[in-house]
Amino acid sequence: MNFNFFDLFWVFLIFSSLQPWWQRRQLEYRRVKTIQEFEQERKSRVILLIHRQESISLLGIPLSRYISIEDSEQVLRAIRLTPDNVPIDLILHTPGGLVLATEQIARALIRHPSKVTVFVPHYAMSGGTMLALAADEIVMDANAVLGPVDPQLGNMPAASILQVVTEKPIEKIDDETLIMADLSKKAMNQVQRFVRTLLKDDIPEQKVAPEDIEKIVDTLTSGKITHDCPIAVEEATELGLPVTVGLPKIIYQLMDLYPQPQGGRPSVQYIPMPYKPYPALPESKGRPQE
Repeated sequence: MNFNFFDLFWVFLIFSSLQPWWQRRQLEYRRVKTIQEFEQERKSRVILLIHRQESISLLGIPLSRYISIEDSEQVLRAIRLTPDNVPIDLILHTPGGLVLATEQIARALIRHPSKVTVFVPHYAMSGGTMLALAADEIVMDANAVLGPVDPQLGNMPAASILQVVTEKPIEKIDDETLIMADLSKKAMNQVQRFVRTLLKDDIPEQKVAPEDIEKIVDTLTSGKITHDCPIAVEEATELGLPVTVGLPKIIYQLMDLYPQPQGGRPSVQYIPMPYKPYPALPESKGRPQE
């Protein structure tokens, strides 16, 4: 049987088209196996909520991922399928997202009778922090961060809009700003009430000391710091949040299975192996004297 150039070309074309599909299948298989291993180790239901920045395949336009209604539907279904006596482990890597979706997930988490643990390997900002507040324990990498949950109206912090109204005479404020201030006040009250509800959760046991609740609410919702200000492990612990430092290694393995899509040269590169000090080189004695 003879193969000519065009036959080889078509074989190459078929293999090239099947390779991405095969790689995705292999990656999905490794994800499922790792999640099953973690569930068996923890005797829990493991849910991942991981948002990477992805690209539209046709134009390559960056498209930021965030907590959406589709996410809340899937997470709520996973919680609903979890028996009452099975703990939930939620792995978070997200910049936040829609308030409606976030609050739906958070309410479902505090209603689950068994222990809920949130793992934060890198960051869980805004709505991600709100989900962390719904957990009985927040397990973080030593360098991971949370963030404020103060409401935003469009691109403007609600607290800053209210500040304008207090510092400027009302006759010099336009109607649109006054309307925005009214909405900001309502949004602040709503978020503070919801965060307080999360922190008062005592199922299966009280997770935050009652005397720390108002301090946490004020720090996270009042707009005293910018919305993207990182709250490190030390500060979160000082606030009174139920933070534990140190993630299981398997979580880092899971994060490796959800890579950031690369478009060209990688921005970070290193040899993936533990660092081992090399033997010191002999010191130079300079040029020999003649």
